[in-house]
Amino acid sequence: MSTIRPPSLLTTTDVGAALFDALGHEILQEKAAALGRAGSRAEEAVAKFKSVAADAPERPALRKEAARAVHAWFIQRELCGLRRHADVIRELGIPNEVLARLGAS
Repeated sequence: MSTIRPPSLLTTTDVGAALFDALGHEILQEKAAALGRAGSRAEEAVAKFKSVAADAPERPALRKEAARAVHAWFIQRELCGLRRHADVIRELGIPNEVLARLGAS
């Protein structure tokens, strides 16, 4: 005869703490995934902006798109506790032209 045991999560003395840990883990996973998506969007938008000529008619629209993507990424980074952006600005090579427009509509 075999026995059925409940998951270890339900056998702990503090089920509330165990459930909170599981929820906390899920939240951290989503934060990391959202940070990755925002970073990818920013990287793509900056690359697209940098690929057009300085006198191209689509440059202002691409600058605005890049600024929005970078701004969203910075906000997501700050929500994850990453307050300093200098390293990612340098790594991604975000132009000053884009940085000057952060937060502008």
